Amino acid sequence: MKIVSLAEVKAKLSAYVQEVKKSGPVVITRNGKAVAVILAPVDDDDLERLILSRSPRFRSLLTRSRRSIRSGKWLSHEDFWKSTQEGPRTDTEISSPGAERQRQ
Repeated sequence: MKIVSLAEVKAKLSAYVQEVKKSGPVVITRNGKAVAVILAPVDDDDLERLILSRSPRFRSLLTRSRRSIRSGKWLSHEDFWKSTQEGPRTDTEISSPGAERQRQ
């Protein structure tokens, strides 16, 4: 991993973009402090993971999902995919897996 100043990156951006593909991330500094990183995604999935990992909205969704799981409100993998075919469900329709199976 290389560490370079913002001024250096501004002067040679194309070269650093090429270097990232070969050598890995480049940390950009301003006044000696890291302010950005240049990364080369491996593929579209990698790019999506990078973007989602920094998304406050996605982090909030994960937090709410984890709370639901802890409280017993979750669907099995199979039931989840069935629900996508049936249309949206309300919170009252989503309950513990045992209750979900009893309704079927």
